[in-house]
Amino acid sequence: MGEGSGMRAGEWSGMRAGEGSGMRAGETEGEGMSQYKWMQVEPANFPIFAPFKYNPIHMPEDFTGETHIEIFGAREHNLKNIDVRIPRNQLVVITGLSGSGKSSLAFDTIHAEGQRRYMESFSAYARHFIGRMERPDVDHITGLSPVIAIEQKSTITNPRSTVGTFTEIYDFLRLLYARASEAFSYKTGEKMIRMSDDQIVDIIIKKYKGKTIRILSPLVKSRKGHYRELFEQYIQYGFVRMMIDGKSTELKKGMQIDRYKIHDIDLVVDSITPSDDVRIRIAGSVQMAMKYGKGSVKVMEDGKEVSHFSRHLMCPTSGISYQEPEPNTFSFNSPYGSCKKCSGLGVISEIEISAIIPDRTKNIKQGGIIPLGEYRENWIFKQIEAIGKREGFKITTPLSDISDEALNIILFGSEEILSISSEESHHASATFEGIISFIEKQYHESPSPSIKSWAEGFMQHVVCPECKGSRLRPEALYFKIDEKNIAELSAMDIRDLQNWFADIEKRISLNQNIIAAEILKEVRKRISFLLDVGLDYLSLDRPTVSLSGGESQRIRLATQIGSQLVGVLYILDEPSIGLHQRDNVRLIRALEQLRDAGNTVIIVEHDKETIMSADHVIDVGPGAGIHGGHVIAEGSPKVVSLSKGLTGDYLSGRKEISIPPKRRKGSGEVLKLNDCSGNNLKKVSVEFPLGKFICVTGVSGSGKSTLINETLYPILNAHFYNAKLKPLKYSKIEGLQHIDKVIEIDQSPIGRTPRSNPATYTGVYTDIRNLFAQLPEAKIRGYTPGRFSFNVKGGRCETCQGGGVRIIEMNFLPDVQVFCETCNGKRFNRETLEVRYRGKSISDILSMSIEDGVEFFDQIPSIHHKIKTMNDIGLGYITLGQPSTTLSGGEAQRIKLSAELSKRDTGNTFYILDEPTTGLHFEDVRILLHVLNKLVDRGNTVLVIEHNLDVIKSADYIIDMGPEGGGAGGTIVVQGTPEAVSKSKAGFTAAFLKKEINHKNYIYDAQ
Repeated sequence: MGEGSGMRAGEWSGMRAGEGSGMRAGETEGEGMSQYKWMQVEPANFPIFAPFKYNPIHMPEDFTGETHIEIFGAREHNLKNIDVRIPRNQLVVITGLSGSGKSSLAFDTIHAEGQRRYMESFSAYARHFIGRMERPDVDHITGLSPVIAIEQKSTITNPRSTVGTFTEIYDFLRLLYARASEAFSYKTGEKMIRMSDDQIVDIIIKKYKGKTIRILSPLVKSRKGHYRELFEQYIQYGFVRMMIDGKSTELKKGMQIDRYKIHDIDLVVDSITPSDDVRIRIAGSVQMAMKYGKGSVKVMEDGKEVSHFSRHLMCPTSGISYQEPEPNTFSFNSPYGSCKKCSGLGVISEIEISAIIPDRTKNIKQGGIIPLGEYRENWIFKQIEAIGKREGFKITTPLSDISDEALNIILFGSEEILSISSEESHHASATFEGIISFIEKQYHESPSPSIKSWAEGFMQHVVCPECKGSRLRPEALYFKIDEKNIAELSAMDIRDLQNWFADIEKRISLNQNIIAAEILKEVRKRISFLLDVGLDYLSLDRPTVSLSGGESQRIRLATQIGSQLVGVLYILDEPSIGLHQRDNVRLIRALEQLRDAGNTVIIVEHDKETIMSADHVIDVGPGAGIHGGHVIAEGSPKVVSLSKGLTGDYLSGRKEISIPPKRRKGSGEVLKLNDCSGNNLKKVSVEFPLGKFICVTGVSGSGKSTLINETLYPILNAHFYNAKLKPLKYSKIEGLQHIDKVIEIDQSPIGRTPRSNPATYTGVYTDIRNLFAQLPEAKIRGYTPGRFSFNVKGGRCETCQGGGVRIIEMNFLPDVQVFCETCNGKRFNRETLEVRYRGKSISDILSMSIEDGVEFFDQIPSIHHKIKTMNDIGLGYITLGQPSTTLSGGEAQRIKLSAELSKRDTGNTFYILDEPTTGLHFEDVRILLHVLNKLVDRGNTVLVIEHNLDVIKSADYIIDMGPEGGGAGGTIVVQGTPEAVSKSKAGFTAAFLKKEINHKNYIYDAQ
């Protein structure tokens, strides 16, 4: 299965209709489910505000004979035993507040049950090896098709994975180049030729007729060795002469040559004067030479240059030959195609001397050489003192005054023997391996991850000097089609690649056209799918680890469109994340393509345009967490807009995020960044007005993240915290004196285990444990804060090791989680739970909701401040000890934001947020903006990278990047207040912003 399948483990892209139903072989839909066959559902169970009106074009009865997916008694996470009826073969959007239960319904109920049924179709023996899946907490689901989930979470961390391999386009390019390319010499640039044995014989007779020649078989080319065994071998074969380094040498038993010199060795197969009469002899000699020379033969006329011939691709001038190209010749994941220097990664790690000696005004004793640290009485400093005695410096000499020769010995080592004296050992002799050699040795050979990490701190990734980042060996880059090698095509933006392939048939030969016809069809189809989902700015050589969650999801979506499956249920998690409004239209069109092919498409989404393009909308709420889990409204977008929920209020325009009455003037100071040219930036110089709410906008791939996350933030981080993250290329930055710290809030998850929770992540749990340790009862018993940790021995329940639950293995059935019989899920032992604060044990505190915690800890400022921050940002409904694995994407990001916001700001803090509205409902966005505006009102600067128009129109200052993505982007299109930008005719953001400001974005009026 290709990388781009986008499916979870255990799913197969080639499932036949009915494979996901969980039925036994030979069962019909009714068999095995007879208890539900005659179940009648009362209309009152479904809070529908208007009758459904389905378009028959969009919903033919498929193979199941069902027109709806019916869910009975869904109770997963916070769902309140709900019944839901979802029309099949339609575009369905599930929306609602963050944490209301949307993902619980779509992924943890519908997808989990579809996946479980598919797994159940395997034999018990097979399931034992594949894995077991837990049954979701739901009474029953009918009408379920095979399910494929396309989520934001990217599980690919392999640095070898690229957009090209992910989408399989690169696989087709490898096949294209293996079958239809032309080869050129990497030494002379000449076109490579291949000859048959008869052609070679004809040329030899014609060119050398009447002249004495030697027919040679090349054995060794530019390699060291004594080759005694090689000579012995060919003596046994009956040969008597070889050409060694251009000289004719008679073979003798036991002979050998200088093993430390580079040699060229050719076997003399025949010495002859060519003519038509001896054609048969020449042909036999050529065949023998080919046999020992692996398809190559040399012909040398006495005193003249050698001619090269080969059955393989060969340069007629230099004699170098290539093996016949195969797809793996162009694979950087194969030893046959990858660059030998970087092993196909395109980058290598090398020691950065400036990281070892950052300040040359210091001396060695003061710790001027960072890996050594300050002076200590140990062996390595004794060695350096010995070097100094010999080279004329002391360890108190500033590094700037030490000669380059001496520094080179310290850094790279020396083979010379050092004489070292010490009190313990009067005299010792040793060589010095050098600090750089020591670091490299630790990096490559140490089994300790911490030592490897220490060594990595002195290294930097640089482009491989041999392959120049192409990842391939030299000969692979000299196979070309229309003067382009495969690496050059991989480096193109998808849009440029489409243009290159558009009329390629006119630029290649007839024979190439015949060979490439089917391959070109597949490549063009896959490229068009990527364009359909708004990824025209990506290139095929872009590493997948650098993709955002939204980009990864859209690539998977493009792959699924290309698979042309029918009768499948697709579930997507906010596919509009990271997309500019301009690209939303293309995304919606792609989703409609999936639907029109005969599939059901369910989308968890907050984007207004996507919701209004749906055939059917399900609004989950009314609140989040314990306040959610109900179906508030369902039906067409118009029906939902007329409902009384928050979604209906925002869709209809009854409620909106209002435009600020005036824009802030700021502090009057600016942070100026000059000549940024990383990635696709075109020497961008930009001013960030301080004391304002700044929004950086632009289409996907226009350079927003390059400018902010990869240039500005690393500069500020290095300045304030001496961080080692390197910024991309720029000339200078001005105005750093006007800010005193920087805080970045990105989209990485807060934790991957159930032991991680909001209390531990924000640090408030440390304060709570300290509080409990100060209680009189705890002091009497001698309890420390560690006693109240569920991660270490002492106070935790040892039966469940602080987990609160025990996992019971059920062999062929899914593992079952049960409350620990010792602590009843409280995580701690009885003695620890006896310590109480205001009547609450430490377990009661973890089970407390955040909104209750605000009131409970109102007398403890350090705890109250952190909990109140989480409450203010809209997280009051979750519990302090809620496992991070049960948090939605929006909840996790807001916890991370609250952890930063709870830190004291100075009024001169620079906050950077990358798409903070990810996973947020309209109401959640309003709450977020309220918090961010409070920060700015206190004099701080808040910079957000954002596509959400509600955030953009609320900003004080906009910097719009573009005009397009990739190579056509990388410039500032327009900047200024939202009003000024909306009047501009440049770029794409202005038109959408003008529409938003003028209130023309509501499809359905409140009336």
